[in-house]
Amino acid sequence: MIFRQLYDITSSTYTYLLACEVTGAAVLIDPVFERVQRDLALLKELNLKLEFALDTHCHADHVTAAWLLKQKTGCQIANAAVIQADEVDRPLQHGDRVAFGQESLQVIATPGHTNGCLSYVSADQTRVFSGDALLIRGCGRCDFQQGDAPTLFRSITEQLFTLPASCLIYPGHDYNGRTVSTIAEERSFNARVGGGASEQDFVGYMDAMQLPHPKLIDYAVPANLKSGRPDADAMPAEPSWAPVYFTFSGVPEVTAEWVMHNRERVQILDVREAQELESPDDRLADSQVIPLAQLRSQTDSLSPDRPIVCLCRSGRRSAMAVSILQKAGFTEVANIAGGILRWQELT
Repeated sequence: MIFRQLYDITSSTYTYLLACEVTGAAVLIDPVFERVQRDLALLKELNLKLEFALDTHCHADHVTAAWLLKQKTGCQIANAAVIQADEVDRPLQHGDRVAFGQESLQVIATPGHTNGCLSYVSADQTRVFSGDALLIRGCGRCDFQQGDAPTLFRSITEQLFTLPASCLIYPGHDYNGRTVSTIAEERSFNARVGGGASEQDFVGYMDAMQLPHPKLIDYAVPANLKSGRPDADAMPAEPSWAPVYFTFSGVPEVTAEWVMHNRERVQILDVREAQELESPDDRLADSQVIPLAQLRSQTDSLSPDRPIVCLCRSGRRSAMAVSILQKAGFTEVANIAGGILRWQELT
């Protein structure tokens, strides 16, 4: 199974990409609205087809990207039926199975942090995605969204702690840079529920916690009850001057094919060195040449009135040129994917 753990630094949220190596069918667990560009880029680069956007619960600290991913990929939205969120294609219950290609996840209900918490267990029980029910050396709070400490204790001890000891725990968040734990570790060392803690121990601990009101709860929860569907004026801005897409490293790109058919609409900036352009055939007509090493000092020679597409041999140096131009204040700029090598393939 293809597996990637992704991170949103603003909310300390982990997003998980799982995919079938054979078919390319994929799921994203707990996608974050502001990181949808990153997630779409990774799907594209790995040649994966998103089947499901899964949420572990109705989040109070970030807005899900489920609705936006559905618009972009045609995937289905799935989360706990008890949440009764809008736009959901597959309301999930305890014991359900989410299949993607030859892989699948078992759904287990783990309420207590909220009443709609789910955890997802891989078919071979080697991984569990526990959302906020069980964190690394901790657990989700129980003081809002129908949270209940005795319920969470039972979810952890009767559901999660009954998984194999070696099962890897991938939580919904971590605020200390920890990425993974195991069932055995949390049974022994979890500060709230491990080491043989009783329900009374756990409830007493949780009741004594004094935590600040979540900063985004009044915004995030209503948005997540709509599966992250934004108001029309809150849609993320996208480039309109070209069919720009983004790489996983964050570089805006356009295809060489598009540039070929739209040359009059853009400035082509070639950042190769002079020795690479000794033959007239090596240079594209109407392109402007500024070697990459000189670009920072010559951005004033470029017009801000037309979009700029950057070119080099393979598309690597020109990706750096895009970054330089963006820092210089150019907003309509993109890399030509594949560089002159791709261009020559098409001619």
